[in-house]
Amino acid sequence: MTPGAHFDGESVVVTGHQAARTVLRDWQTFTVDDPRFTTSRLTGPSMLSTDGREHARHRAPFVGAFSPRRVDDRYAEQVQQLCAELVAAIRPRGRADLRQELAAPLAAAVMQRALGLGEVDRSMLLQWYDALSAEVELLTADGAPTDTGRCAYAAVAERVAARLPGSVLAAAGDSLDPAEVSANAVVMMLGGIDTTEGMISFALTHLLASDWAPRAAADPAVLERAVEESLRLEPAARFVDRYATADTGIGALAVPEGTLVRVDLRAANRDPAVFTDPDHFRPDRPELRRHLSFVVGPHVCIGAHLARLETVAAVRAALTGLPELALADGAAAVEGHVFVKPAHVHARWTP
Repeated sequence: MTPGAHFDGESVVVTGHQAARTVLRDWQTFTVDDPRFTTSRLTGPSMLSTDGREHARHRAPFVGAFSPRRVDDRYAEQVQQLCAELVAAIRPRGRADLRQELAAPLAAAVMQRALGLGEVDRSMLLQWYDALSAEVELLTADGAPTDTGRCAYAAVAERVAARLPGSVLAAAGDSLDPAEVSANAVVMMLGGIDTTEGMISFALTHLLASDWAPRAAADPAVLERAVEESLRLEPAARFVDRYATADTGIGALAVPEGTLVRVDLRAANRDPAVFTDPDHFRPDRPELRRHLSFVVGPHVCIGAHLARLETVAAVRAALTGLPELALADGAAAVEGHVFVKPAHVHARWTP
């Protein structure tokens, strides 16, 4: 068996850190531009399912809106205010599921603003998101598209067609047609809600299950490293798929043209050749930022800075605003296949 990659039935699974970096960087040999690619079966072409010049054309209209400076200027104050409101609403009760009552509503509210969907009832937005997320999971498992998924996609496409001024979609019409704008909007909605909800939920779980929570509450630098270490241990999107464009190899493993190559980001982030004591939560590890959770190469996550900003703000609000915060019944099981998150984050505190 080649270290870091092996055949699993008809596909190759990449688990090693170096092998994963190689696959993710080499889009000419390992492409997303294949009719089997899950997201393209749902949305059609988007920045997630194209490579080369087409990928650049799809991605370019949104890069500026997600730059660190623009994200900080536009979202930092709003995110802090939302976190404060969400924490204040649950504080008197003394216990809650922080995934459902902090992580999920925060992630949804931020993407609602980003995509210019402020007039849409948030419960309806979450229904669309749930349907689209379930459709991605189904298609990844080789299921057939459903009417529910198609209807949810059509509903989002109808709402984003306006491309409201101030939304990240506003400038996209100069280089993308309406169908392409809708496809990229759905991609950003899935990534912006699902992965951020997972990041916040995992970060809270890891901190509250360790002795790092008091230090993270007191020191912003420790909190940022704790969020990063949580992201290393449990990437909110576990797998990314590529397809071999020609007969090739990963190390000594021969990979025939057309083979599905599935990169397991969680496994790559726990490669003992790179990460000491890889299965343990250690925010002080020196190799922390070598994780691949936001991918590397041309498809590096466009919303990474926004996701980090939301996660740090949500965790800080919980740790500082809920006295004696602790997990109520231990860490929950992880659910999901592509988009993964704790089933819940049941927590208790002193009201």
